[in-house]
Amino acid sequence: MVDDAGTAPSEVPLLDATRLRRFAWRTRRGLLENDLVFERFLAARQGRISESEADALDSLLDLTDPELLDLILARTEPSGTLATPAVVRMVGILRSV
Repeated sequence: MVDDAGTAPSEVPLLDATRLRRFAWRTRRGLLENDLVFERFLAARQGRISESEADALDSLLDLTDPELLDLILARTEPSGTLATPAVVRMVGILRSV
């Protein structure tokens, strides 16, 4: 498997512990449904989140809770500036956890 930059997973830079804690805190949302998705995502990754994944997730976390839930439930698709390959891939990951 290769990431966006063409590097193997073992070469992909992961979040440092401080940024990972901040990221985990930021994923706590106002809607229980969103919280559950992010809890499953973080549990599945066991703290192994790449910088590029975190950047895509940061873009998604800038959305309101209802907008984010609509994306996760496939009611809408990423559009405009949000429709980057990394964000589209992350939405797919979140839909599958």
